[in-house]
Amino acid sequence: MSVSIHVVDVEIPEGANIIIGRSHFIKTVEDIYEVLVTSVPGVRFGLAFNEASGKRLVRYEGNDEELVNAAVNAALKIGSGHTFILYIRNAYPINILNQLKNVQEVVSLYVATGNPVQVLVAETNQGRTIIGVVDGYPPLGVEGAADREERKEFLRRIGYKK
Repeated sequence: MSVSIHVVDVEIPEGANIIIGRSHFIKTVEDIYEVLVTSVPGVRFGLAFNEASGKRLVRYEGNDEELVNAAVNAALKIGSGHTFILYIRNAYPINILNQLKNVQEVVSLYVATGNPVQVLVAETNQGRTIIGVVDGYPPLGVEGAADREERKEFLRRIGYKK
């Protein structure tokens, strides 16, 4: 048996964040939909889920056509069964990560970011799977005193610290 590794560049629409995870059941799209609309008023999102058996369709939901289309396209490019792609706007991943982790069929989360993303996909004669995600870029150094103050000020400005 052979394995080939692919690097899949995943586009993130302007002003959006992406969450990529693994789930195990067709009701994933409906349950994640409920998490989003009950957790963050005004959230805009697009969700796609790759079935791994049966019809093996890309199932999708959302309330933002651009984000739904982006999620479906990313799901098709990645091509890994039981994988979901979620794009959000008007919210940060931190607003919904715990709720997503508590969805019964969600197995794991690979990434939650607004950074450029590359998905490492392994392919065998049976199918494809995600083996990792490259999130953003490597560090350029260690923060100094001014950087620490800037970080603290930013968190307070966006309302995450008092």
